[in-house]
Formats: sequence, C-alpha cells, structure tokens
Amino acid sequence: MDNQNSLAVVRRREIVKAGYIVEYLTPEEIERMVEVAKTKKKNRDRDTLFIRFLFITGARVSEAIGVEVRDVKKEGGVCYVFIRQGKGNKKRKTGIPEAFYNEIMAYAYKKGLPPDKKLFPFNRQRGWQIIKGVSKKAGIDKNVYPHLLRHSDAIYRLKKTGNPKALQHHLGHSTITMTMRYLATLTEEEAVKIEAEVEF
Repeated sequence: MDNQNSLAVVRRREIVKAGYIVEYLTPEEIERMVEVAKTKKKNRDRDTLFIRFLFITGARVSEAIGVEVRDVKKEGGVCYVFIRQGKGNKKRKTGIPEAFYNEIMAYAYKKGLPPDKKLFPFNRQRGWQIIKGVSKKAGIDKNVYPHLLRHSDAIYRLKKTGNPKALQHHLGHSTITMTMRYLATLTEEEAVKIEAEVEF
C-alpha cells in the first residue's frame, strides 16, 4: 500500500472514531474520587493531586508521569504545564487555572521537590491502580481508568468554552477529527434531552 492510500485509510478511521460517543465522569464524580484519596493513609497528597492533574490538564497518564516540577510554569500571568513527552514525542503547553498552579507549587514545596523532580514518580501501571482503586471506593458504577479523566476534562471544557479548536490544542490532537468525538457526545445528549421533553 503506497503512502497516499495509507493516509486515506488512516483518515477514514479517524472519521469513524469522530462519530463515537465517549463515556466520561462528571465533576461531581471526580470530586468523590478526590475525597476518597484524601482519606488514604499513604500518599494521600500525591494521589489527590494526581487525580486532579489528570482531570484539569486532560493529560494522558504517560504524559502526567513525565511532568517535572519545572514544567509547571507561570509566565505573563498565564499558568500552564509544559508537556515534554506527548504522544509522538510532541511537546505542548496546557493551560491551567492559577489556583491549581498554586496547589501544585504548594505540594512541591511541602514535599521538598527540586525543579527536576517528577511530580508523580511512578509508572503507568501504578497510575492505573491508583485511579481504579479510588474510583471503586468512591462507588462509581463505571469502568474508570486514567484516560477516562482525559475524556471528562474534554467534555467539561467543551461545555464551558464551545471551542473545539482550542480543545484540540489542549489535548494535543494532531487533527480536529479526533476532538470532534466530544462534540458528537454532547450533541447526542442534547438531542436526547430535547426529545424526552416532547409530550404526547
């Protein structure tokens, strides 16, 4: 198969995926997970921050565990996380609220983390275990895994901003097609809600 045909196949697959409806967690469900993490006897601060980091940044778990303290920045009044190990070795800046920037800095100071120290010094498997364990104790009746928090961030941001292009950059998608999955999800939910209000 030549390059042109290969690209065409990839493109068709992306278009199909764009129509998929994604499952996600609500902010309330995320908060339930956070509250459970706060009760842990060991690594409660780290695990609480990890959950919030995945939700607020929309980072992939592989990206999150690669973030060092120095990658969390504030420049010109704008706070962001520099993702240096994105998918396909792509780097990007992901904006975060100033309050969350302060939360990360306070954690790093409390733990005595130097600038080149990773915020989450564990592997992907441990990341999965943390999210799975906390969600189960929180009583969330969904298949919860780290990437679901990325979906949740995307849905929440799209609801707030209505800007798929900005979301594409935030998530590090190479094409807008993948980002449109979230718009398709919201469109279906809104359609169902409208139709459910019709009285006979």
